[in-house]
Amino acid sequence: MGALAGKVAIVTGASRGIGKGIALELGAAAATVYVTGRSTAATGPLPGTIGETADAVAALGGRCIAVHCDHHNDAEVEAVFSQVRDEQGRIDVLVNNVYSAPALARWLGKPFWELPLDAWDEIIDIGVRSHYVAARLAAPLMVEQGAGLIANISSSGAVEYAHTVTYGVGKAALDKMTADMAHELRPHNVAVVSIWPGMVRTELVMAGAQTNDEGRPVLKLPGGHEFDLGRAESPRFAGRAVAALAADAEVLARSGHAYTTRDLGAGYGFTDLEWPP
Repeated sequence: MGALAGKVAIVTGASRGIGKGIALELGAAAATVYVTGRSTAATGPLPGTIGETADAVAALGGRCIAVHCDHHNDAEVEAVFSQVRDEQGRIDVLVNNVYSAPALARWLGKPFWELPLDAWDEIIDIGVRSHYVAARLAAPLMVEQGAGLIANISSSGAVEYAHTVTYGVGKAALDKMTADMAHELRPHNVAVVSIWPGMVRTELVMAGAQTNDEGRPVLKLPGGHEFDLGRAESPRFAGRAVAALAADAEVLARSGHAYTTRDLGAGYGFTDLEWPP
């Protein structure tokens, strides 16, 4: 029996990338996983749908329910949480992962004064507000049951420059939200933690990969930054971090803080998938 048997989790933005990796690991640990996203059909340049994520979880022996949801739309988000409450009667884990990564990719390498104003709206709305909305909807049930974990997928961009002004502001706001929500939820035995993945081999990242002179996959970003993808994390590494936190009976001791996936791996004793696969 898996470590999370009987637990119910929601992972937002899980058609692909880190969200999919988290759903896979939670499902492999025997949690019932609800995944949200807008991708229900194979359209656009990137592969992945919420249905395919659900199938992949099932292939690992888990149970996953795919629910279409546009996290710009509060009514659709409310419907997701109502469905989970009606079908399961509990929410043990909420993973706030949904993010407008393809939109961010269009704005990399440009100073803030050259970006359209909707760059702020898109990144802050989906990168911060959507997480607040989901946490607001999950918290009452967690408080009622006297336990729960909210995991916010953030990054070191919260404390150092990364990508764009809007990216950094959004991640800093998310980590502050983690700290303040943790303060209010601690008396109810509900933990809130920020997780900082490193460079991750998502479908979007690999779509932009090139092979260097040594035959290694690299990602070159505007400004001359080059990342060796041979050293990058798999999406499932973040999933193992969330699963370890969710299974930790003492997780409240970590509440209110941000942790890198590598630090969590060292602390809990899990490793990443081998690369190349």
